[in-house]
Amino acid sequence: MFEALSEKLDSILKKLKGRGLLKEEDVAGALKEIRMALLEADVNFKVVKDFTENIRQRAVGKDILESLTPGQQVVKIVYDELCSLMGGGQSRIQLSANPPTVIMLIGLQGSGKTTTAAKLAKGFKKDGRRPLLVAADTQRPAAIEQLKTLGNQLDIPVYATQEKDDPVKVCEGALQKARLEGRDIVILDTAGRLHIDDALMAELERVKEKTSPKEVLLVADAMTGQDAVNISQSFNQRIGIDGVILTKMDGDARGGAALSMAAVTGKPIKFIGVGEKLDLLEPFYPDRMASRILGMGDILSLVEKAQENINAEQAMTLQKKINEESFGFDDLKEQIKHLRKMGPLEGILSMIPGMNRLKGLDIDEREFVKVEAIIDSMTRHERKNYAIINGSRRRRIAQGSGTTVTDVNRLIKQYVGMKKMLKQFKQGKGLKLPKLFPFR
Repeated sequence: MFEALSEKLDSILKKLKGRGLLKEEDVAGALKEIRMALLEADVNFKVVKDFTENIRQRAVGKDILESLTPGQQVVKIVYDELCSLMGGGQSRIQLSANPPTVIMLIGLQGSGKTTTAAKLAKGFKKDGRRPLLVAADTQRPAAIEQLKTLGNQLDIPVYATQEKDDPVKVCEGALQKARLEGRDIVILDTAGRLHIDDALMAELERVKEKTSPKEVLLVADAMTGQDAVNISQSFNQRIGIDGVILTKMDGDARGGAALSMAAVTGKPIKFIGVGEKLDLLEPFYPDRMASRILGMGDILSLVEKAQENINAEQAMTLQKKINEESFGFDDLKEQIKHLRKMGPLEGILSMIPGMNRLKGLDIDEREFVKVEAIIDSMTRHERKNYAIINGSRRRRIAQGSGTTVTDVNRLIKQYVGMKKMLKQFKQGKGLKLPKLFPFR
């Protein structure tokens, strides 16, 4: 989402970092370019004004301009202000001292509330909680069935009645059920509209009054840009929100909503949705997002994702194969599966420092499917010893996998490059990374 903004900020700040001496006019020129980059990214104009003014006040001081590394210090100031702009630190969902904790999701129709409710429930279940999903959207056709379907996928109960029922009574019934069954988390999937209207607001006010939610979270579509900020203001003024969940952060929008939301509403962004799958909801860390935007990567999040998908035993097995130089095609396929579980590849790459500077990468994750098909078409001996794969074997593998001999040749070449890289890694030498499979 922040690719265009990240490229522009990287270009602007690189000019400052390359100078041994900075003048006030240098900082002013850079701030003018930063202001334009943020406005083009659809960041709220008042937020941009305050942001650049804060940087100017900190960057033109004598200690900064006369330091040995003034450019680097200005980059640090920009990083600090980006963190502050997006809320400063991570904000967690508050749990009630007396269960159940009621979490009320609100937002416009199409913002992704129902899917987000399921994602939240899955996260709580993973943490050992006992969530209950509540189909409080009795207006939208099929909303109840959608939540039931998601609940069945996750093996999480859904409290639902009939379409057109009073959502307040539905929520009250759900709370009674939660108390009887010992459910400690109740997530209310409320109704939305295409536009904000008095009828929607009145309904949400009644639900909030009767259920006393611990947290009211606005689910906003990041793709709507500046409108998302205006919508959040309206909901906050009328209903009162405790935080925001931004969905569709994996899209190609300019990112202004994420940078403006916390500053305009004074409420933290608590989660971001980075894909359609039910495990693609991430806690929002302002410092990590600022690091990504400035091209510094996000190693902490990358490590956390890896730990979620690769256990200690698997890591030890992989290390042993690297040491013994016995890393085969079966191992490659297994690592691809782990990588794909970590989420969209573009999101993974954005966590690696410097990857924003690589231009012209055409990422096609379907290439992974092709790689797995080719490996599946190999015999057990071919997977262990690529050297025996001659011309006739390559033709057979291509035919069996529905690919071409060129595809098979490319995979073997990349595999050989990876084995060389792993050998360098084992010997502690500098690594020259091979071209990765989904890049063309």
